[in-house]
Amino acid sequence: MAGLRVVLDTNVLVSGLAYPQSLPGRIVGAWRAGGLDVALSHDILDELARVLPRLPRIGLAPAAIRDLTESLVFLADIVEPAGATDPGLRDAADQPVLLTLLAAKADYLVTGDKDLLALADRYPILAPADFWARHGG
Repeated sequence: MAGLRVVLDTNVLVSGLAYPQSLPGRIVGAWRAGGLDVALSHDILDELARVLPRLPRIGLAPAAIRDLTESLVFLADIVEPAGATDPGLRDAADQPVLLTLLAAKADYLVTGDKDLLALADRYPILAPADFWARHGG
């Protein structure tokens, strides 16, 4: 895994935090251990901050969520999504994530989002299980 540059979608970050033993949890753990170079955008971090309060399993107070998202700014390479939108993306709300992949020049976007995964024939997009099967085990 060393040397891989990846974008982790919000759903992978949330699952990784909520379920550390899951595949997303192992991916997040590999990042935290220095085994991955992760690129994120403020769009992904903002979505993370919006989603976490709705998940009682994680149980973070608003201040802890703010601290977590602020700490990720220092752990990840923050890029600004830019470029042309892809008309083939079924959910326009996913455009910032796809554009983060392109801006980061990442090896992969790791996501569980079916709308993004539908573009895997055109972009380096993998589900967590596929990413882990290729690079984690």
